[in-house]
Amino acid sequence: MTGTALWQKQILAIAGLEWKKTLLAKRGLWVYALAFLPALLFGINAVRMYNIRASQQQIQMASPNATAIAGSIQLGMKADDAAKLLSEAKVGYSRFTRGRKREFIRYDDGAKSWELRFTDGLLTNKSPRNQADLNQNILAFAGVFQYFFLRLAIFFGCVGIFMNLFRGELLDQSLHYYLLAPVRREVLMVGKYLAGIVAAIAIFGTSTALQFFLMLSAFPSREVTEYMNTAGWGHLLSYLSVTALAIVGYGSIFLASGIIMRNPLIPAAVILFWEGVNWFLPTMLKKFSIIYYLQALCPVVAPLNADIPEPLKILATTAAPIAAPLAVFGIFAVSATVLAFASIYVRKLEINYGSD
Repeated sequence: MTGTALWQKQILAIAGLEWKKTLLAKRGLWVYALAFLPALLFGINAVRMYNIRASQQQIQMASPNATAIAGSIQLGMKADDAAKLLSEAKVGYSRFTRGRKREFIRYDDGAKSWELRFTDGLLTNKSPRNQADLNQNILAFAGVFQYFFLRLAIFFGCVGIFMNLFRGELLDQSLHYYLLAPVRREVLMVGKYLAGIVAAIAIFGTSTALQFFLMLSAFPSREVTEYMNTAGWGHLLSYLSVTALAIVGYGSIFLASGIIMRNPLIPAAVILFWEGVNWFLPTMLKKFSIIYYLQALCPVVAPLNADIPEPLKILATTAAPIAAPLAVFGIFAVSATVLAFASIYVRKLEINYGSD
């Protein structure tokens, strides 16, 4: 058997031994909580939307003309007249005041939930509330995916999974078994890296798909089918691909940190800061980050976070979009470079369980 064939066989054998151990590691249980938190939130929202639709159906059955009558409420109407119309339409509503001059009426007419704002007794604003359509939820999903899932959940998940591939063995005082085996250390590193990728993709890929379908479950099947037949399946495939590429990129960095650094949390903090301020970096510096390439592959551009102060929004810069093949190549190039650098250190790795 040639050297290359032997190395490939050893890499696959190590990956086969390690991926289940990595997937079921007790010290990595928090990774599951972090990965599936967005899915929980989308599930709660789906239940909320289902309850709203059920309530609206009951209103339509009890008062078929509720939507038309409530629609006759126009700006400039008095609060008492609006309340009278809603009572005649048998539409339940809540009425309350804030301060001396402002009064509010909230109601659901069977089609939408509304908030009426009165100033000095006259209607000055009529706006829908708690009523997001499918397009708004698609944007919301993009925001959660890009601002939380990529930048925090996958990032810290890779910290927990890949840093422990070597550091965890040191803590368990079991790494020497591998180092005493007739296996090149670079082969051991690549095998563990592949095991981490398989475990991380199983966790975060499942979460991505679950989030996507829970987001869609809040809407009627007709709307969902139309969306999936047009752009939906492409969006899902893109999100899954970005998830996998994020794991490939961040995983290589944190695997190397676990090998090179005695305290790998220091580079993790530095990288977190660098990735977090990517919005505000000059175009040239943006390219020296993983998130720059991942953002280019996302199918929907997430709006800038509304909570960001206006002065920071002004500082935010937008780099020219990069072609998808170049973005994919960039992530693999970064990962290969980092792993090549780490392979130099793994050859010199010495074990001292007393100090580690």
